[in-house]
Amino acid sequence: MSWTITVENIKCGGCANSITKALMAIPGVSYANVDIENGDIHIEGDETMRATLTKRLLELGYPESGAVSGLRSATAKAKSFVSCAIGSMT
Repeated sequence: MSWTITVENIKCGGCANSITKALMAIPGVSYANVDIENGDIHIEGDETMRATLTKRLLELGYPESGAVSGLRSATAKAKSFVSCAIGSMT
């Protein structure tokens, strides 16, 4: 099954690399592609895993759009900066 999650804080190819690598490491995900411009992540796999994937994305600093605000949003932005830098190096 194919579906999409829209997230915040995607800035560049480094972000996309970090997201793709992290999601593809989760059993049951057969495909993950990041649309940097729109913040969309296109996924092929079992949609019952959605909660697991959105949790992992939040841990990386890419929360589902509208899911966090205030201090949690600022924390997510800081995490995404680090995740972006790591993705740029790999």
